[in-house]
Amino acid sequence: MTLKEHFEIPSRYKQWSMGLMAVGALSLIVGFFMYGNGDEEAQKRFWATLLQNSVYFLLVVNAAMFFLCASTLAMGGWQISFRRVTEAISACVPLIGAISFVILMVLIFGQKHSIYEWLDKDLVAKDPVLSGKKGFLNPTFFTVWTILTIGLWIWLGAKMRNMSREIDNAKPTVEEGKKYIFKNTVWASLFIVWFALTVASTTPWLWLMSINPHWFSTMYSWYTFGSTFVAGMALITLFVIYMKNQGYLEYTNIEHLHDLGKFQFAFSIFWTYLWFSQFMLIWYANISEETIYFRSRFEGAYTGIFYLNLIINFLAPILIYMKRSSKRNYATLVFMSVALLFGHWLDFYQMVFASLFPNHVPMNLFDFGIAAGFVGLIIWRTGIVMSKYPLLAKNHPFFKESIIHHT
Repeated sequence: MTLKEHFEIPSRYKQWSMGLMAVGALSLIVGFFMYGNGDEEAQKRFWATLLQNSVYFLLVVNAAMFFLCASTLAMGGWQISFRRVTEAISACVPLIGAISFVILMVLIFGQKHSIYEWLDKDLVAKDPVLSGKKGFLNPTFFTVWTILTIGLWIWLGAKMRNMSREIDNAKPTVEEGKKYIFKNTVWASLFIVWFALTVASTTPWLWLMSINPHWFSTMYSWYTFGSTFVAGMALITLFVIYMKNQGYLEYTNIEHLHDLGKFQFAFSIFWTYLWFSQFMLIWYANISEETIYFRSRFEGAYTGIFYLNLIINFLAPILIYMKRSSKRNYATLVFMSVALLFGHWLDFYQMVFASLFPNHVPMNLFDFGIAAGFVGLIIWRTGIVMSKYPLLAKNHPFFKESIIHHT
């Protein structure tokens, strides 16, 4: 069998990526004239859409590197056959990270009080809650931590990808293989530690939870992680299936796809556990400082999105992915992967918009257009990276383990 080790980007693939990016660019231009150049409420609408999409898609593509590093620490070899696809998705972090950084800095140094009210010094001075948090919620800390967060995601991710390619042209001996695995483990552990300090801890507090500076939740960052990790696994699944349908990834079989489906299923349950724990405790305690967050979502204008969020992100995966056969069917995997990517995008929509517009702002083509632009960027950048390097990490010490993998 002749292996197809190098991805040649089809013209249709290029057309889709360019078309989606064009839709995103056009939406940005039209949105700027409709909202970004208007009054304070209109500008808030414009920047809320950019914030929601940039943060969501950044965390989704960064979840690909988390998956690689977690698998490395677990000594998991099953994913090596499609590792280069996962690496290519993670290579989107520098691009989308730069876009997110620009948006966040415009919000901070453009003094967008309507998004982050803690930027208003006069308000902070009068408000004891905001005053108590000013050591954390201030432009300097926000900026420094954002630079460190995105910068180290980019650097550590690039280090992992470069190490993966080191042995493409020379098969290591047994001793060299052991050293190679140890070096990968060290760098993967560094990424996991930084990931825990950012995605699983402080960064969602800064970027998203501080939109509601009077509200707090110790589960918020884990909830955000659960949401974006499910979406990240769905994105990996879509790219793997696409590559399989194009005749690539010959050593990736239905067993690998079954496990990708299991990851989606398991972490959908994990996300639901966090969602229920956060909601139930706040509902049961009925403390006004905490229930304010859910009032507009559970009882207000966002009630429909609140329940649709649960249907797509909990009921659908638990009912459809419960059966073994559904996780081994290409059509079902594609359908559920797209549904979960949209479902968690919808989750981020209500996380941002229900806080900024409690009386509701109708979702329109501007929101979907910006999302399409980010999807196009991911497709374009992932394709470029996959075409540059061999698709098979065939000299990896665990490559044989991936070939003979079965569930």
